[in-house]
Amino acid sequence: MLRFVDIDQAYPEKRSETERRQDFNEIYRPFDPVKAKDQASRCSQCGIPFCQSGCPLHNNIPDWLMLAGEGRLEEAYEISSATSTMPEICGRICPQDRLCEGSCVVEKSGHGAVTIGAVEQYITDTAWKEGWVKPIRPGAPRGASVGIVGSGPAGLAAAEKLCEAGYAVTVYERSDRAGGLLMYGIPGFKLDKAVVQRRLDRLTEAGVEIRTGFEVGRDATLADLRSEHHAVLLATGVYAARQLTCPGAGDGVIAALDYLTRSNRNDLGDAPDSGDRLSAKGKRVVVIGGGDTAMDCVRTAVRQGAASVTCLYRRDRENMPGSAREVKHAEEEGVVFEWLSSPLAVLTKGEAITAVRVQGMRLGAPDVSGRRAPEPEPGRTFDVGADMVISALGFSPEDIPALFQAPDLETHRDGRIDGDLATKMTSLDGVFVAGDLHRGASLVVWAIRDGMDAARSIESYLSNRLQVLGAAE
Repeated sequence: MLRFVDIDQAYPEKRSETERRQDFNEIYRPFDPVKAKDQASRCSQCGIPFCQSGCPLHNNIPDWLMLAGEGRLEEAYEISSATSTMPEICGRICPQDRLCEGSCVVEKSGHGAVTIGAVEQYITDTAWKEGWVKPIRPGAPRGASVGIVGSGPAGLAAAEKLCEAGYAVTVYERSDRAGGLLMYGIPGFKLDKAVVQRRLDRLTEAGVEIRTGFEVGRDATLADLRSEHHAVLLATGVYAARQLTCPGAGDGVIAALDYLTRSNRNDLGDAPDSGDRLSAKGKRVVVIGGGDTAMDCVRTAVRQGAASVTCLYRRDRENMPGSAREVKHAEEEGVVFEWLSSPLAVLTKGEAITAVRVQGMRLGAPDVSGRRAPEPEPGRTFDVGADMVISALGFSPEDIPALFQAPDLETHRDGRIDGDLATKMTSLDGVFVAGDLHRGASLVVWAIRDGMDAARSIESYLSNRLQVLGAAE
């Protein structure tokens, strides 16, 4: 260990920009075992591991880096998987530069962070290959069932932990495939769908029932689920797209999730749409937004054969909320970024989009979040030619109380479901909430954390309830 002085930071080899623009395969090649071991050995084994506190799951990062650096990969996997239900997924899509690697002491010392995410992915991918990932072992039956609404990362994490605890678990998913954002929201070049599917298969093989095509509110109300199960977890995520409001932003502007879902369906082999509205092939594409969803859109458009791809963001590069690594990948693949730019209007000729009129911005005084607020820069406007405009401005919760016919389910003013911070219990007894539906649009790793926390609360709630019922009998 402690080899960060004589071994430089290195990531797995990336496929060339030319090659990766042609397909939706993951951009990194498998980590060379010798190089992965060397990178793990760069860990400084700090007395106070800031990487661990910078991880929402508080993964025991120094421990599994030490084991990987010593070539003890199976033990490294056991440590890695002890605190995360999806370490290879987090290794692929977490913004490590803002979390564990951004907190790394080696990074702060000027030697470049330990490549934690790449090593985490390597450890678990190796574990799957070698058969070290064992089937889930359901606990002794507890005589109680839990219904989970939503099969995204929060719902899946909770399902695994509750199954291990001995509860009968049914997951309700309104789409035709399980996985939520992992399956339909994140492109294959970041997360191969086979990686998600093997996690889903592992759950169903353990006895977790996943009912796809089941929409709460249409096929059953929340009250129906409460009568069928001893506890219910709401983990639907947030899917109401924030709308672009400038003149011309009508039906011609495409919502990011609609675009990404269609692309992921194509990648999964579903029948294509009859039209080409959601295809960027040959088009001048403008994406509005600065988060990871916007980066997914611009990089998808490149792979679909767009004539040009431009990203408009109202702040500068340093204040962009998305991963800096994703921005770099996008630039390598030919995306043009117009920083400090906000749409004034979407210009059309007839029904066809022709351009986006842009207002140049500048950064003013910090707002309540501490970030410098963008404001218009007088006299700086310009047009960006466009045939296709994608809005990637983030997501808000749907009206869950109305959709689920549960008017007594309390929400925050912004539509998030209100839940106790410690227990995740909502205003309805036995109904819990986890993930983005509770905290707002956030990271997959936070959804996993919330799902695991909710599972522990549900287990405690049901244990107490079953004891009371047993005593009454």
